Amino acid sequence: MPEGDTVWRTARELREVLAGRPLVRSDFRVPRLATVDLAGRTVHDVVPRGKHLLTRVEGDLTIHTHLKMEGVYRIVPAGRAVRDHRVRLVLATAGHQAVGVQLGVLELLRTDEEERVVGHLGPDLLGPDWDLAEAVRRLTADPDRPIGEALLDQRNLAGIGNVYKSETLFLSGVDPRTPVGDVRRLDALVDRARRLLVANRDRVKRVTTGDRRRGADLWVYGRRGEPCRRCGTRVAGTGSGRDDRVTYWCPACQPGG
Repeated sequence: MPEGDTVWRTARELREVLAGRPLVRSDFRVPRLATVDLAGRTVHDVVPRGKHLLTRVEGDLTIHTHLKMEGVYRIVPAGRAVRDHRVRLVLATAGHQAVGVQLGVLELLRTDEEERVVGHLGPDLLGPDWDLAEAVRRLTADPDRPIGEALLDQRNLAGIGNVYKSETLFLSGVDPRTPVGDVRRLDALVDRARRLLVANRDRVKRVTTGDRRRGADLWVYGRRGEPCRRCGTRVAGTGSGRDDRVTYWCPACQPGG
């Protein structure tokens, strides 16, 4: 599922095929933008901001997209037909097409209005403006809030999803239900989250255990009922439905809550 590392990597891939090149075709497959034509305009940059992507185009325009849970961009050769009914956006240069599939958010705005859609975000864990002290300040502004919930709030810090929430808290030995105000060394916990994202931003398969073998790559995420890799206690999980709505932790390695 897309989290900050996925979005960072996606922005890099899009930048490599779009930035500095004029669009020969644009195809917005949503009703409100169906008549928009950006052909002839040069793409200046593709910038990740937390879980958001900002594609800046000549004429002070920005295409704002968010992958949500299912979204993905595919890079395909120029001229190849794109017939998938889930496609929401196609940006084509002379050599490549960037195809946005199942995009959760797709809108066009003026570049000077970007703050309207990303200005509420906290410090970006993978951004050039990362500020650990500010992230900690935002988290501690609500000391009674459970740390697992607070880490997912993009207004506190941007880029963490359920995978990194669960894995960071396990590695920090903190129960996800612990109030923020009771977390010792909160700064170290947040820094650990950032280091995990940095370590994984260049690879598709996330690894937090140091073991890249299939099924051995994560400590607790997606492993409810299975033995903890560290102590053997059964991994707990709260919530129901898809993994993005479940929190995982080891009751023995993460006491409290």
